Amino acid sequence: MAISAQPLLKVESLHKRFGAAAVLAGVSLEVPRGRLVSVLGRSGAGKSVLLKCLAGVLSADEGVVTFDGHVLSEGDAAARADFRRRCSVLFQGNALFDSLTALENVALPLEQTTRLTEREIRARSLEALRQLELDAHSDHYPGELSGGMQKRLALARAIVTQPELVLFDEPTAGLDPLRRNAVFTMIAKYQRQFHFTALVVTHDVPEALVASDRVALLEGGTMCFQGTSAEFSASTDGVVSAFRDSEAALGTALSSIRRGEVVPSEDT
Repeated sequence: MAISAQPLLKVESLHKRFGAAAVLAGVSLEVPRGRLVSVLGRSGAGKSVLLKCLAGVLSADEGVVTFDGHVLSEGDAAARADFRRRCSVLFQGNALFDSLTALENVALPLEQTTRLTEREIRARSLEALRQLELDAHSDHYPGELSGGMQKRLALARAIVTQPELVLFDEPTAGLDPLRRNAVFTMIAKYQRQFHFTALVVTHDVPEALVASDRVALLEGGTMCFQGTSAEFSASTDGVVSAFRDSEAALGTALSSIRRGEVVPSEDT
């Protein structure tokens, strides 16, 4: 698929405060059309807050968000409605409805946002399940599915409306390394298969670097890095290297402890 020079999503100087705490303090970000972009950052850095501001779950205090060349201002209801039609969110923890079957979970966005007939909704929902290899489980409830199948079900629900942009909120939270790999593989596979643009917020560095076309690092309320995975890996910036090389730093600290050396304490 051809990649447009104009980013599908552009964020300029986004601010969000909670009381006296400035979580986002001028975040700027560009998400190229047709790409998989990961926003990295430590726990509590504001990644999920950023995603919720983009999704409209939270209102930013300041800043400009542009989608496909149109500014999403509070007063432009048409632009915001267009964004909601063309964007889906895969929330942390999947946010599936336990009382609905797999088919009913997938059908829900179509029932809420389209004027399709019941037959059309069923056909499109079954096709989404088939594409994610879940059609044999259409009458199963989320609790009857494995963790990986639940992730695929949540993705089926997110893409059934055929969105151009999918936002992923910490899709690998709480998973072991093998399952993290599987989730990033799933995202990369279906992002290319269905040609949507993906924005993933995560703190899983190795997996994100392998899967992403571009990465950004959120620290101190701003984006301190944006670029390719290779550029991130090669960066000598102190903030980038401290975050990227934290595992190596842990190994160094543990080696010093085993040798009986004094290791300075750090705030956690």
